[in-house]
Amino acid sequence: GKHRIVIPCLGHFKEEYEKVSKLYLNNKIRTTRYTLLNFLPQNLFQQFHRVANLYFLFLVVLNWVPLVEAFQKEITMLPLLGVLTIIAVKDGLEDYSRYKMDKQINNLVTKVYSR
Repeated sequence: GKHRIVIPCLGHFKEEYEKVSKLYLNNKIRTTRYTLLNFLPQNLFQQFHRVANLYFLFLVVLNWVPLVEAFQKEITMLPLLGVLTIIAVKDGLEDYSRYKMDKQINNLVTKVYSR
C-alpha cells in the first residue's frame, strides 16, 4: 500500500532529507479528473461505460448498415451526440470547479511547527 515517509530536516538527517525530497516535487492537492489534453478521450471513455450510451451507439452503427437503415443516418446520431455533449459540459464544469477549489486550498497560508 501507500505509505508516508517523514524525515526531519535537522542535523544528521539533513542529507537524507535532501535525497528523499528530490523525489517529491511538491505537496499540492489535485482532485481534478481531467486536463485540457485528456478531457475529450477520457470523458468519452467514461461515458461509454454507461449502458444507455452503448445502446444508442449500437443503434447509430446499425443504422449505417444499408439493409437495416430505418432513418436517415444523421438523425439517429442526434440523440447520442446531444447526450454526450450535455454530459461532457456538465463534467467539464464540475471538474473546473474542483480545479478552482484545489487552487484555493493550495494557496492557503499554513503554520509550520519549528523548534
